[in-house]
Amino acid sequence: MKETGAKPAAGNDYTIAAVDRALLVLEALADRPGQGVTQLSKTLGMTKSIVFRLLQTLEDRGFVFRDPDHAVYSLGYRIGVLGERVGRDGSLLVAARPVMDALRDRTSENVNLVMREGLRSLVVATRSGHHSIRLFAQAGRHGPLHAGGGSLCILAYSEPSVVEAVLANPLEAYTPYTITDRDKLRQALARIRANGYNIALNDLDEGAFSVAAPIFGSDDTVIACISVAGAMVRLDEERRERYIRAALDAAAEISGKLSLHRSDPVSARQEVRSIA
Repeated sequence: MKETGAKPAAGNDYTIAAVDRALLVLEALADRPGQGVTQLSKTLGMTKSIVFRLLQTLEDRGFVFRDPDHAVYSLGYRIGVLGERVGRDGSLLVAARPVMDALRDRTSENVNLVMREGLRSLVVATRSGHHSIRLFAQAGRHGPLHAGGGSLCILAYSEPSVVEAVLANPLEAYTPYTITDRDKLRQALARIRANGYNIALNDLDEGAFSVAAPIFGSDDTVIACISVAGAMVRLDEERRERYIRAALDAAAEISGKLSLHRSDPVSARQEVRSIA
């Protein structure tokens, strides 16, 4: 039997045949759940042995589920997990894009959208400021959770188990101003939660500041933070208060877009307070 499923894209030969076949199996089960090895073999034009091995691998990873009573397969739970992740993060990016543009124009500073990925922070999206000399974190950059405006803000609102896991590891010093004492870090996290925002000064990059506010998802948990970041030489008292208000307004706007049921997004509990 001639096998199909390994068709290189036009103009190149970069397709990995095994991956291509596995995706064809998933697509076939999406179109028609409850197929067995024999039926999938006929549908896809592959040998039974290859189909069986593909199904076994996908089952081990949770991407397909085998009904033990009828020896047929359907899509597994991992498909749902990935779909939920795409929906959550995708919705966040769609909601955040125009708000990030407006925040950059309002402050002329860099704007970063930061999430937590395991025990690290992840810059999901950025907007470059209007200043000729600027600090610009690239999208996709990972960083620590115990340093940086958005990172510390996310950690402050994370589950206790996440906080304890971060505290259990060595707290690396990135500058002389990085918090490396566990008790001081706990105090800083409590202060962030009390204020509803975070201001980081020189702790991740010397000469840089970051003003961050939390973004709440539909279940009222913090899913990301948005920050205004730039050079310390530009952060006077007037800009400090203005950037705090701007970050809080942006976070509240994005949070409101992510929930159809929150009448007063976040601003009611995110009042500007002075940090001691």
